[in-house]
Amino acid sequence: MMTVHIIEDDPGVGDSLAMLLGQIGHLARVYPDAESFFEAPPPSAADTVIVDLGLPGLSGVQLIRWINGLKQPPKVIAITGQSNRSILEMLGDEQPAVLLRKPLTEEVLVSHL
Repeated sequence: MMTVHIIEDDPGVGDSLAMLLGQIGHLARVYPDAESFFEAPPPSAADTVIVDLGLPGLSGVQLIRWINGLKQPPKVIAITGQSNRSILEMLGDEQPAVLLRKPLTEEVLVSHL
């Protein structure tokens, strides 16, 4: 069973994603910010990490950079409700494996896991 780590500061979005992922057989862990994520054991290469780019504190881009620096990084899915221009400014050269726009649909999310 794959664990999906969700780092999302909007509790409604985090809970909805966790419920959806649980219904399709994945273990989901939700963190309100990057700092909380760092307090937990690091993800394994078999896991997936969903990162909101607009996190408070340590940014989603900084978190993605840290994850990509792991010896065996998990798959990263970045999510955002920002405009294309804002996304490009935030990400710069740090490109996640997958970038999805909010609001997410079940079909789009599941197709990228």
